[in-house]
Amino acid sequence: MTPFQEHLFTVKKTGNSGGAGGIAVANKTPATAGKSKGEALLHTHGLKKVYDGRAVVNGVDIEVRSGEIVGLLGPNGAGKTTSFYMIVGLVQPNGGEVFFDGINTTREPMYKRARLGMGYLPQEESIFRKLSVRDNILAVMETQNLPASARKAQCQQLLEKFGIDHVADNLALTLSGGEKRRLTIARSLVTEPKLIMLDEPFSGVDPLAVEDIQKIILMLKEAGLAILITDHNVRETLGIVDRAYLIHEGRVLLHGTRDYIVNHPQARERYLGENFSM
Repeated sequence: MTPFQEHLFTVKKTGNSGGAGGIAVANKTPATAGKSKGEALLHTHGLKKVYDGRAVVNGVDIEVRSGEIVGLLGPNGAGKTTSFYMIVGLVQPNGGEVFFDGINTTREPMYKRARLGMGYLPQEESIFRKLSVRDNILAVMETQNLPASARKAQCQQLLEKFGIDHVADNLALTLSGGEKRRLTIARSLVTEPKLIMLDEPFSGVDPLAVEDIQKIILMLKEAGLAILITDHNVRETLGIVDRAYLIHEGRVLLHGTRDYIVNHPQARERYLGENFSM
């Protein structure tokens, strides 16, 4: 078992196993992969994207370190989603660069970024609906050079870790929105990513499931992962981030801690609204 797995799977259970709320992270030093927390694991320089002669993203610089959660926020049409997609490789930039773990990945396809440790969880449902929950995880594990016994054991650990062991033999299509999110995140950890990029993780799930997902994301942070989130659910996102970037008209308008963003006059004027509160 790798140091990442040892930390991730060292948990103490509380309550029942029906949700992530019944899991607490063990009190030990995170096994941080990639760059140390003081260095940026991911950083972009001058990202630019032009559509029909208009720069929808124009000089976006962001960075994410291991063991921190960063939010990418902004109103519709501001350029945050395009920036996010350029980082993960879904959209090719017209200018600027993306660096991941010291490597220029600007022109690399998504599968090569994934091999380097860049994990991506899309907003759209990506599970195998007609497979069981257990087989969804095992199917991804087929890509790993592990004996069958090790795959089975690690699969069970993931099922328990993410509170979905009680539905392990159910078809994935029968899961609730929150359970599907937990399964998706569990599958993404099979390849031991250094960074996880979450696209609208709080969309389409009920309030209790949102709380579960927040706890899971915080758990991944404690395991040393870097996490980048873009989501229209502002309160839920700001509730767990260490820092956030507010994108407006294709540029970074503001960057800082949650409190800095929430209390900044420009953030309230252009995005949050004057009456916004956490």
